[in-house]
Amino acid sequence: MPTKVLVNPAHGPGTTCLAFARDGSRVYTGGADTLVRIWDPSLGEDQEPPCAMEANEEVTTIAAAPNRWLSGSKDSDVRKYEAGKPTLQGLVTNAAGIPIRCVAVDPKGKRVAVTSDEPIVKVIDLEDITKMSVLDGHTKGVRKATWHPSGSLVTTCGADGKIIVWDLSGDEPKQEKVIEGVLPAVGDTESPEFGYDCSAVWHTSGQHFFVATRTHEIVTISRSDWSKSSTLSDDACTGDITALALSANGVYLAAAAKSGIFIWSTQNRRMLFRYQGALNAPVTQMSFSPSKNLLAWTDAAGDLTRWPDPIPASAPDPVKHTSGTSSVTVPAKRKGTPTLFDDDNVAAARLEKTGKDDADLDEELGIDLDNDDWILDDMDGALNDDGEAARLAAEGGVKEMVSVTKAQPAFQPGSTPMENKKRYLAYNMIGVIEITDQDTHHIVNVEFHDRSLRKSYHFNDHFRYDIASLGERGALYACQPEAEHAAHAIYKPYGTWASQSEWTYELPAGTRVLGIAAGGPPPSKSLREKSDVDLGGQGNVVVATSDGELVFLTGSGIERACLSLPGDFVTMVAGSEWVFLVTRDGSTTMDGSQNLTGRLIKFDDFCVLQKDALPIPKRHTLKWVGITEEGAPAFYDSSGVLHVMPRFRIPMSATWMRVLDTNKLERREGKHESYWPVGVAGDAFMCLILKGRQAHPGFPRPLIQELPIRLPFKRTDPKEAPLEEHFARETMLLDILRDGLGEEELTTDAIAARELALDKELIQLIQQACKTDRLARALDLARLLHLTPSFDMAIKVAGFYHLLGLQEKLEALKAERTAADRLEGLRDRRRALADDFAPIPAMRLPTASGSGEGSRPKAFQDFRPPPALHRPGLERATPAPGSSSSARGLTETQLTDDSTVYAGSTQDNGWGTPSPDGKRKRPLDEDPPRAGSPGIDSGVKRRAFESASSASTARAPAAPPTRSNPFARKPGAETNNRNPFARNADAHKSVHKSDSFFAKVDAAEADKGKRAAVPSKAKGKEKKETTRQTTLFGLPPAQAADKDKKGPGRPKKKSGTPAGDSQDTSAETQKDSQTDSQTDVAMEESQDVSGGGDTQVDEPSQVPTEVESQEADAMDTEDPGSPIEWPASPEPRPRELEVEAS
Repeated sequence: MPTKVLVNPAHGPGTTCLAFARDGSRVYTGGADTLVRIWDPSLGEDQEPPCAMEANEEVTTIAAAPNRWLSGSKDSDVRKYEAGKPTLQGLVTNAAGIPIRCVAVDPKGKRVAVTSDEPIVKVIDLEDITKMSVLDGHTKGVRKATWHPSGSLVTTCGADGKIIVWDLSGDEPKQEKVIEGVLPAVGDTESPEFGYDCSAVWHTSGQHFFVATRTHEIVTISRSDWSKSSTLSDDACTGDITALALSANGVYLAAAAKSGIFIWSTQNRRMLFRYQGALNAPVTQMSFSPSKNLLAWTDAAGDLTRWPDPIPASAPDPVKHTSGTSSVTVPAKRKGTPTLFDDDNVAAARLEKTGKDDADLDEELGIDLDNDDWILDDMDGALNDDGEAARLAAEGGVKEMVSVTKAQPAFQPGSTPMENKKRYLAYNMIGVIEITDQDTHHIVNVEFHDRSLRKSYHFNDHFRYDIASLGERGALYACQPEAEHAAHAIYKPYGTWASQSEWTYELPAGTRVLGIAAGGPPPSKSLREKSDVDLGGQGNVVVATSDGELVFLTGSGIERACLSLPGDFVTMVAGSEWVFLVTRDGSTTMDGSQNLTGRLIKFDDFCVLQKDALPIPKRHTLKWVGITEEGAPAFYDSSGVLHVMPRFRIPMSATWMRVLDTNKLERREGKHESYWPVGVAGDAFMCLILKGRQAHPGFPRPLIQELPIRLPFKRTDPKEAPLEEHFARETMLLDILRDGLGEEELTTDAIAARELALDKELIQLIQQACKTDRLARALDLARLLHLTPSFDMAIKVAGFYHLLGLQEKLEALKAERTAADRLEGLRDRRRALADDFAPIPAMRLPTASGSGEGSRPKAFQDFRPPPALHRPGLERATPAPGSSSSARGLTETQLTDDSTVYAGSTQDNGWGTPSPDGKRKRPLDEDPPRAGSPGIDSGVKRRAFESASSASTARAPAAPPTRSNPFARKPGAETNNRNPFARNADAHKSVHKSDSFFAKVDAAEADKGKRAAVPSKAKGKEKKETTRQTTLFGLPPAQAADKDKKGPGRPKKKSGTPAGDSQDTSAETQKDSQTDSQTDVAMEESQDVSGGGDTQVDEPSQVPTEVESQEADAMDTEDPGSPIEWPASPEPRPRELEVEAS
């Protein structure tokens, strides 16, 4: 079968018509451009046909006579021309402002039947146009008229669905038969169905005619009884039958459907041949050449297509008449089934009734028509059952035995096909990408709706980009592989601070680009200038390839992920946070479903946020996918329904909501128009309105129209129905806004304002329910209220109508709402959803018990308390050799009391902090008695600090008790009774100590010698008064009696000091030890003034250091001349101290 098909752009888009000259030398075509072109079928595609330009409006019909040809148009005129030439000979008739629909010339070429939008048909004599007959029988306009081969009958097909056969053999025309229920009734003259060829095509034998029915079948109507005798059908032929054509000898019948062009045999009613090419538009008229093996047709796109040699050479010729083809008449009826009671006479009578000609026909053709008819009739009866096929046919579907539903190909949202060398690559709410074909290259023009944010531009395209996506941050283009050039995608950001912003993504050789999408957040500022951009980045890019890959890239060209497509790619669109991908998971179904599934894939982690099947009706396709202004995914199908997914932020839980059915719009009543989606903004559907059979927008660019979104609710109450619909629509939008709130946000001003407005509408509905005594409805409406003060209004309404029971229930609802905060409940729900879909932590094996790795801190993960502050003025104490273990002896009572008072600051925290010189510090409980602690005379400490020869051998450190007070006095057991940790004062004197502190100590020591001794009885009273702890760390305040008390001292070693001083000091120490054993320690006594102040650094807790700092600061602020009030010291162990006298 030849593959070369000749296609010529003949006319503009719209209804086109066609007719062959009687001798087949010319082809006449007419269309919406008001022209009639005369083609030579023997020439190729490069011919320039002559034109007839007399029509003022669209040419709707053409017919040929032996010596002339005629045309009819919407300007109501029927014109006749010279055969084969565009020479006008005159007018035949006029319809007085009514469009002409059909002109049909009888086989002899003497009369013409003219139909129009009037319910009458005119039969006019071409030689004398004054001779005219009128056929009046239709109730609406007449679409087509055809002649019987004898010229005695004419068949008219009307818009009312009737087929009327007229007998014109007599002087007056009369109705032969009215056939109803076969043709579809089409009242809209602008609908595509009205432009289809519904002609009744008579067979050359004149015994029957063929017609396409409303159930998308081709039936044979017999002339003998005007009933259906057979059906021509095939599983491959689906959809509307738009045109029929009979070959010159009547052997073949060609039919054009939406699924293709098919050729049947009129003898056995079987499909023989099929046109292998694809149809770009519905075929409006088709015809066989009367002189050669050629089939030609015109379509709604305005193209003329010629199919040379549609009938192979091995099959009978479609033009020449043979003995078999000329004698074939009506299809043989299946004979009745023989019975036991039939005799030879009955059989002979039946044979005689069938006629001798038919018997001769069987012998000439060599075909057993009876047996063949048996099979065909049985099949016909099976196909005409009253089951599922009949139901589908009644609904306008296609009767199918196997799955022949054509899979919807991949498409780019907002794109159109090339038309007159121009097309749209993208058309959305951001802007438009137009291309113009310049043969050698394309000119790409990018225009934006809001020119304050982005700057329009254009460039020359030498790669012929055929796919584009217009995003918030940039435009993405892609081309297919051609010759040696591989496919690639190029991304052009709108504005950037970098010099090189464009980048190209090359694909491997042989890989095709199926779809692309550019996404990103909306700009926060203008992108017109390269330096004026925000920090939102350049968006995201997604590319789908023929290798089954879905590639994710950043706006700067960084490849981030490569996913596998879960099925056949159909389309996708990108938003600010995700990409909406539509695929076909499997194959199409038998009943016409496309089986499409939509997925939301997030940009941040490439996880599926939502997955759900697209609810597209059967026998319909997906037309558009997009994103609403609030960020929700949406799609529009060929049935005219718009769907939105409002709760898309709830993972794997959202559903599709029908928000608009364009078939029920008020503006569509009485009009034939369709809508080309652009976007959804709030409660408005932004689209382009297409008139008539227009499938996509053309040029110049049409304006975007705004249609209000109305949920397809069924209630018709004039008061309540609009309020309920508005409440449901606003609630849907509020759900989208609430889901976008953060985990800590409760609401926003915009949400609160919209909730208040909805509550006002609910109050109106509650009032209407109370007025009509529908209390249950009023209670349900009250549960929908948002704000707590709105319940007060509902209660007032119930009280106004004296509905006490309803009023009580409303008060209970208000109390329940008040107890549980609604906004906090919504926030908790969002948090719970986030927790439900939190990532599952990885499994971790348990560590072995007792292992050192578990307790050892890791690098940069040590969260222990910081080490004690190091003070440069406090040096480390050096233990004196020869110390006796008696220095660490403390009574059990004293340890218990001291540890209780200082439990918060003296317990070992278990962390060893190294000293500045690298040695481990001694725990707090192991500290030996310090210089300056209670029980050691301050004068001795001062002299030890000032003496340069006070260096002595330190005694060994005592064993640490479990818990002790570091400030408690620990009397020594050595003979010298001095501080074992004392150092050489001159060698280790710190330059950082405050002079004022020591001046006060000197003044206090000088004052002690002048004061009289206080009786021990008074001291006993003081001890009773200091039982309560009143200071910050549980220490008793300084007592007034301490002013006259000498500071407790400790005897110094004999070497390096006068003997008298040592004896005095020993005596004072013994006396104080006996009298002050039960006195608590004040914080002022904890300061080490003997040069061993660095012992504070050795303590793991910082509490004593802070206390010392506070006491030192307090002493600095006092008057230097005033004596220091020293608190009483705790009572030491009741034993005698051995003092070595010199």
